[in-house]
Amino acid sequence: MDILYLLVPLSIVLVFAIGGVFWWAINHRQFDELDREGQRIVDDVDG
Repeated sequence: MDILYLLVPLSIVLVFAIGGVFWWAINHRQFDELDREGQRIVDDVDG
């Protein structure tokens, strides 16, 4: 039962950390034009 006093706050901090990283990625446009990179690999032209 004592371990819950550690795990519950730790999980809450982890959720906020993951949410913060996700928020940062959205605001820095990391998820814009996801299809472009996949298409670039398919249309790979050397030279």
